[in-house]
Amino acid sequence: MSAPVVRLDPPHACDVLVVGSGVAGMQAALALDGKRVTLVTKSRLGEGGSTSWAQGGVAVALSGTDSPSEHAADTLAVAGGIADQDAVRQLTLRGPERVLELIERGAAFDQNPAGELHLGREAAHSQRRILHAGGDATGAEISRTLAAAVDAADWIRVEEEVFAQDLVVEDGRVIGLLGLDRHGAWRCWAAPAVVLATGGIGQVYRYTTNPQEVTGDGLAMAARAGAVLADLEMVQFHPTALAADTDPLPLLTEALRGEGAILVDEEGQRFMLEEHPLAELAPRDIVARAIWRRRGNGGRVFLDGRSSIGERLPRRFPTVFQRCAEVGIDPRVDPMPVTPAVHYHMGGIAVDLEGRSSLAGLWACGETSSTGVHGANRLASNSLLEGLVYGTEAAQSVNDSLLAAPDSPAVWRRARQIAGRYRRCRPEVVRSVHQRVRELTWDAVGLARREEDLVAANRELTELHEQLGDAPWETGNLLLVARLVAEAARRRRESRGAHYREDYPELDPEQASRSFWTAAELLDGEETVASGSQVSDLSS
Repeated sequence: MSAPVVRLDPPHACDVLVVGSGVAGMQAALALDGKRVTLVTKSRLGEGGSTSWAQGGVAVALSGTDSPSEHAADTLAVAGGIADQDAVRQLTLRGPERVLELIERGAAFDQNPAGELHLGREAAHSQRRILHAGGDATGAEISRTLAAAVDAADWIRVEEEVFAQDLVVEDGRVIGLLGLDRHGAWRCWAAPAVVLATGGIGQVYRYTTNPQEVTGDGLAMAARAGAVLADLEMVQFHPTALAADTDPLPLLTEALRGEGAILVDEEGQRFMLEEHPLAELAPRDIVARAIWRRRGNGGRVFLDGRSSIGERLPRRFPTVFQRCAEVGIDPRVDPMPVTPAVHYHMGGIAVDLEGRSSLAGLWACGETSSTGVHGANRLASNSLLEGLVYGTEAAQSVNDSLLAAPDSPAVWRRARQIAGRYRRCRPEVVRSVHQRVRELTWDAVGLARREEDLVAANRELTELHEQLGDAPWETGNLLLVARLVAEAARRRRESRGAHYREDYPELDPEQASRSFWTAAELLDGEETVASGSQVSDLSS
């Protein structure tokens, strides 16, 4: 049966198309001065995505007692032995310049009484190097600053409330984007360079700190286009989400523990001292699993900041205080019930140190990409810095590339073909599949994984794919990403960083490397060793 006729206006043409308006996307767009940039965002500029929700801060070596090399050493120490050392070196060396540039744009970071930048400490950092804004509203301040700069940039055209559905690819080169506007009408853009900065995959899981729009869209688009993907099994669970009946779960920032808050069981006994020498400031994977084990045995866990922070809490952590108040908790009086929740994805679209993917014409930066800078476990507060640094690197790479404009009629024809593949699905089916995907990933691809659970989950996910069919919007992306992460987790038969296998609980020296796959390699059923292009071989 032939595809239905799809109404699609001629494409809008630009030099560079940036998809996503978090820290990485806005930073990239701003660094593309001299190009005609179109920034497409699923939400409103500066409002959606994880950046504006980020409580923690920006880790950066700015004090006289710190250095980029020490920051790099801390980053590598928690990364499970598979971080890309060049990526880590680049992040920590260029981070100070990017942060000072952000301050010049008007970002107001917290200061001490002497008028100097106040530097906090978070888990696994050997130094106080975390910049905060508004106590625990760092992401909101960064987002405000960058959005104002984007608004003032005459080379950037912003297209709001547009859902990016698929990359337009011809002869192995990305030449544009197909999307849906808020009314559900198809639209397309032609560009010789596309930069994906669409964020993470948090909503793939039932329990997450990520906002509703974080549905793995960029990763799914790149997977369908045939791009090489990396480290998909490495999903980070934040140890301390507020255990509340909300979706998403409110985050209780790591900075609380940096200021002395402790973890206690339901009898008020502190337990992290026996888990790790750094206790509450141990790497995230260790703290998260310690809490998970106690909750799995029927216990409850609390974060207690009454003695260490006490009456300072509303002033020092206003966002946390507000979130607690919304569920009837006063953290000055009562300890806060906590649970691990999905927070960040170390995996993503495989890119080199300049943000180039394996597909010509496609760059990626921020959480949707994977440079290897985080390895198997991200160091606290390195994510906002990553967006600043690698958003700039991707933009500079695009600027340095000689890219011929694609033929607009060719983009239009190819986009029509892609749009004609999609079928609308009954809303009740979409809702049912959406909910079941999130439950399956939480149960089978969560903090502890086993072969039999992963196999069963992928079998059911495949059945759900057959039930949903080719439906546009987020649910299809959630389903594809869930299948990819579950299969990547099955094939890494060891425990490393955030990836923990109950049936393979030890590190395997033979698997001390990053994993690279295409979607076809993961989903075709073949049992092979991790493969795909190495980062150094990625195409420009």
